[in-house]
Amino acid sequence: MDSANASGPRPQWADAVPVAGWPVWQYVVTLLLALVVYDQVLYIKRKGSIAGPPFKIPLVGPFLQAIDPKFEAYLAQWASGPLSCVSVFHKFVVLASDRDIAHKVFKSPSFAEPCIVPIAKDIIGHKAWVFLQGKAHAEYRRGLTPLFTNRAMASYLPVQEEVLTSYFAKFVAASEANRGRPLPFMPLFREINCALSCRTFFGHYISQAAVKRIADDFYLITAALELVNVPLSLHVPFTKPWHGKRTADAVHAEFARCAAACRANMAGGAPPTCVVDQWVLHMMVSSRYRAAVAAGEHGAEKPANLIREFSDAEIGETLFTFLFASQDASSSATTWLFQVLAQRPDVRDRLRAENLAARAGDGARPFHPPMLDALPYTSAVVKELLRHRPPVIFVPYLATRDFPVTPEYTVPRGAMIVPSCYPALHDPAVYPRPDVFDPDRWITGDAEAQTKNWLVFGAGPHDCLARRYVPLTMAAMIGKAALELDWEHHATERSEEIRVFATLFPMVSAADLF
Repeated sequence: MDSANASGPRPQWADAVPVAGWPVWQYVVTLLLALVVYDQVLYIKRKGSIAGPPFKIPLVGPFLQAIDPKFEAYLAQWASGPLSCVSVFHKFVVLASDRDIAHKVFKSPSFAEPCIVPIAKDIIGHKAWVFLQGKAHAEYRRGLTPLFTNRAMASYLPVQEEVLTSYFAKFVAASEANRGRPLPFMPLFREINCALSCRTFFGHYISQAAVKRIADDFYLITAALELVNVPLSLHVPFTKPWHGKRTADAVHAEFARCAAACRANMAGGAPPTCVVDQWVLHMMVSSRYRAAVAAGEHGAEKPANLIREFSDAEIGETLFTFLFASQDASSSATTWLFQVLAQRPDVRDRLRAENLAARAGDGARPFHPPMLDALPYTSAVVKELLRHRPPVIFVPYLATRDFPVTPEYTVPRGAMIVPSCYPALHDPAVYPRPDVFDPDRWITGDAEAQTKNWLVFGAGPHDCLARRYVPLTMAAMIGKAALELDWEHHATERSEEIRVFATLFPMVSAADLF
């Protein structure tokens, strides 16, 4: 008997001789080469005449650089041309460093929609209002805009004052417990901003334990939202996207519970003290008006803000997007603000004197919106910080169809187009000595008139609703801090290096402390 046959029939793959006479491995190699060639040709075609690598790293592109972005790399990319590109895995990305192109992208909803990053909808919510377009987006915005009027924002200040008082006491206690030696304060800056946001959104409907938990875990959401993720990683346990999704779902659930508690409280006639109170109050007024009209009442007064009823889940999801927009951005701004003012005691002393004068010599007097008019230098410090170290350096969009952004170049449908804010805010032709922190440019210079370059809050139909809220709350925080605290920054060689983590942070090391 043949020994080969004695052990049973040979498997088909053992002979590895397909119909064409090639071994299987040659087919595999040929297929891979075809994919590489196709990917390369597609990249070259999409790239066209704009700046970018002449060839793509086969298939994956600059994936390693994408998961650990360097600020210097962004500076080089922006400097390479008004439009430049990269391609990571299957995603082609066009970066726009030119101010006017950025405005065009922001103001072209028929060609592009906000996408943040490709995985964002899976984590934030596919129906989140920030991703909506047209009538659906306008409906949300109409209901949300009145939540940021001066009158509405004034109702949020008492709870914000509570947060600032509580956390400044924590700052002092932490320093005293460490006997005045340097401490890393960035975690506390993240926590105070999370508390400010959560209390502003939900007042005391949300517990301090929930605030602390969200502050501790929120970075997991940010870490998941990398420009490009490994395909299907959302479903792989313990990956960044998996952790981010679970954290976001928990925050959504917590916020929906707070919305339900708010409805019950407001139904009893309570005055509004937070964002969700104001929003629910507008819904209640609108609902009463519709009921009156349905009942045939004549002369029923139509509310100025007639809106539909939003569910608890919709409220929770929407205020989650507010937290997403604010948490890293406000933590970045706070960290830089305290660091810069520690380095510039002349600025801090002038800011302290102005805030004391605006309170008629009573340093314990709470901040209120009209006080901002008496704080021109404080406002200038805030604006200069937002220009000098912008919390948002770019806003990714998705081209929903071929988008002719210039006469020479069309962004292909399905590509990301990323208008950048940083170059416009550091244009030396508009802001002389752009890398110098100079609040006086907003008082004695012409910085205030450079509205086209002021892209801190974006532009167009998706611009930031909080463009008045942010300077107000930052002025309240730093004014109170200047009156009640002294702080010192213990610099290191890396203190001025910039780390990109959704926004810009100092490259903090163990010795880079307050």
